[in-house]
Amino acid sequence: MNEIRRVAVVGAGQMGSGIAEVLARAGLDTIVCEKDPAALRAARGRIDRSLHRAVDRGRIGPTDREDTWAHLLFADDLDALADRQLVVEAVVEDETVKAELLGRLDKILVDDQAVLATNTSAVPITRLGIATGRASHVLGLHFFNPAPVMPLVEVVASLHTDPAVLTRIEAFARDTLGKHVIRSRDRAGFVVNALLVPYLLSAIRMAEAGHATPQDIDAGMVHGCAHPMGPLTLADLIGLDTVEAIARSLYAEYKEPLYAPPPLLSRMVEAGHLGRKTGRGFHPHRES
Repeated sequence: MNEIRRVAVVGAGQMGSGIAEVLARAGLDTIVCEKDPAALRAARGRIDRSLHRAVDRGRIGPTDREDTWAHLLFADDLDALADRQLVVEAVVEDETVKAELLGRLDKILVDDQAVLATNTSAVPITRLGIATGRASHVLGLHFFNPAPVMPLVEVVASLHTDPAVLTRIEAFARDTLGKHVIRSRDRAGFVVNALLVPYLLSAIRMAEAGHATPQDIDAGMVHGCAHPMGPLTLADLIGLDTVEAIARSLYAEYKEPLYAPPPLLSRMVEAGHLGRKTGRGFHPHRES
């Protein structure tokens, strides 16, 4: 089977930009696809800032930054992805949107062995795979934010995923991308978010009930439990809309009250206070 060298990411938000950077830094021919020209420009800026930080902090050298840019292309048309061997979907955390996109990509890809991977945080992979004609070549490849820094990738097979495809992509994530890989069964939330999101929701409920301020809740977990950041800062980083979407997927699957989005979270999402990406969440933020 041919080595994976031609890849693409669809979606140029925080996660899509980060995943594209990871792929390009690994020396892969990488296309970032996004229909919105403004989003593509923002992705370029986001990747540029991330690469400069990586150089400043000694994670890569100046030549590595130049090599990364040499492996990046930007496109606004899915047809540009026809020859890709692997496409990672990183659009909004909405099952309908993801399924429609994967169905379109299935018809565009020329190679019938090409793999469609979704970076979904919680949507069951089986539901997304059956939206295509290649369910055996659809799986979850879940990166964590910021993707160039966080070492973990969850690889998730559906009931239809070919075991050989799972093994191939697991080896690709580990050996080509240098990630630490864990496998999860196809359950909403997979491993990490099934554990993490109830913790974030508990912190939101605590703030909502007035038990403590967001600042004190976060300080308690940072200084009392040695967490690198507090739960509300982390929720802002993930994106409150994404946290709510994951919570809804978890609640739909398990019907456990601890997974239900608190009213405060839903109101903040409705108000457009989504965290770092909008500059306002539980804490004020500047674009990084």
